[in-house]
Amino acid sequence: DDVFCCLGTTWKKAGSKEAFRRVDLDYPREAARLAHAQGARQYLLVSSLGASRRSPFFYTRVKGEAEAAVQAFPFFGCYVFRPSLLLGERDETRPGEHRSEKLLDFFSFLLVGPLKKYEPIEGRAVAAGMIEKAKRRPGGQQIYETEAIRAAA
Repeated sequence: DDVFCCLGTTWKKAGSKEAFRRVDLDYPREAARLAHAQGARQYLLVSSLGASRRSPFFYTRVKGEAEAAVQAFPFFGCYVFRPSLLLGERDETRPGEHRSEKLLDFFSFLLVGPLKKYEPIEGRAVAAGMIEKAKRRPGGQQIYETEAIRAAA
């Protein structure tokens, strides 16, 4: 009934823009197609803060394209989760993310009001928020950014 799509990679790991696009756009779209064909009712996608098909940045543009692709299927509910920087244990080291995490942690007192959405969030909190939304079944197309994800968790 519910499909949780948490696929994502980095350019470095993918090796090329084409490979990145395959993982972050083509696979989620194909998963949505297959899920819908098999009768899934809800599709939950992890995207990224700033995702937009009109973004001048490749990463957030591909994420926006992925959102639009999965939202094109007539699921009872299609929920997009746009977390900020994801925290948590990883199998590999990501120096750029580690530096960003340290900077955001140092300046966290500035992340208030509309800037609160940039506060890093634990991957576990994103997973918990997704599960909670799947259980509640709000229906329609919903987008949840960091604060709403944290509140749902």
